[in-house]
Amino acid sequence: MKLSPRDALAFFRKPDPARAGILIYGSDGMRVATRRKEVIDALVGPKGDEEMRLTRMSGAELRKDSAALLDSIKAISFFPGHRVTFIEDATDGLADTFKTALEEWRDGDAQIVVTAGQLTAKSALRKLFEGHRSTVSIGIYDDPPGREEIDQLIAAAGLTNVSRDAMDAIVGLSRQIDPGDFRQTLEKLGLYKYQDTSPVTVEDVDACRPRSAEAGLDDLLNIVADGKVGEIAPILRRLYAQGVQPVGLCIGAIQHFRRLHTAASDPGGPAAGVGRLRPPAFGPRRDAIVRQAGSWGRDKLERALSDLVATDMTLRSGSKVPLTALVERTLVRLAMMARR
Repeated sequence: MKLSPRDALAFFRKPDPARAGILIYGSDGMRVATRRKEVIDALVGPKGDEEMRLTRMSGAELRKDSAALLDSIKAISFFPGHRVTFIEDATDGLADTFKTALEEWRDGDAQIVVTAGQLTAKSALRKLFEGHRSTVSIGIYDDPPGREEIDQLIAAAGLTNVSRDAMDAIVGLSRQIDPGDFRQTLEKLGLYKYQDTSPVTVEDVDACRPRSAEAGLDDLLNIVADGKVGEIAPILRRLYAQGVQPVGLCIGAIQHFRRLHTAASDPGGPAAGVGRLRPPAFGPRRDAIVRQAGSWGRDKLERALSDLVATDMTLRSGSKVPLTALVERTLVRLAMMARR
């Protein structure tokens, strides 16, 4: 049986011990591993491993000895309680091995938990676990976590007093960064607020968010929008050294100036328009957008966007012009425009 994302969340919290097998697959290895651990812990409890009620094997080991799976699920533990046989990094080449084990599975045998990478709709493993009457198949996709999953991650991080603005900031952050980075950010936030009973604030969230090349790009775009021409070249060199490409810089600039244009176009002014942004902006970033949108104005922002789109088309056209120099000249022009 194939579980929908909503049904999967309930299953992860309370997996059915009567199922013969569970397949969890997806391209994000960390998300798959987290869900697999959640399922196994719920099935065998915290002492399952030390009581030898959990058997682990890799897909490579199973390919060398296909009988090991059947031996494992039929083995009898010295300790009472539910048993699980976990197979990591399974592939379609093991579909027949799993089919044989599922046909031989009986009540009281170890439950089979399988993890795999991204599987297509034609995958033999998916077809087996989705079509078998006593198994479930759960796909873990790269979509941003939903509100229910976010609430679970917040609770797991030990955060119990989150202000409304901070919650909005957390939800917005979940749309901006990789799911694995988002989960680690909440864990970091939990440690940051350890034994601190005051509400989690937007500033707390901002203090714990990842500081990566994206933050460097934000710095560059703020420099351009604020008209600081002399600071553009040094930060561009650092970004290029980090592996940021000219096309990525141009796309980031287009996105930034579109946000400014959205804020500047609101009849109620930039302070009202910034509330329409998706993902939302908070704290110092919100203040910067309001200031820059008010300084530029809608008409000048439209000219800036026209210049950026023309640059983007040139970058993608296969032109022989030096791409880094083209982007730098465009950003310098925009910074000079901001000072007029």
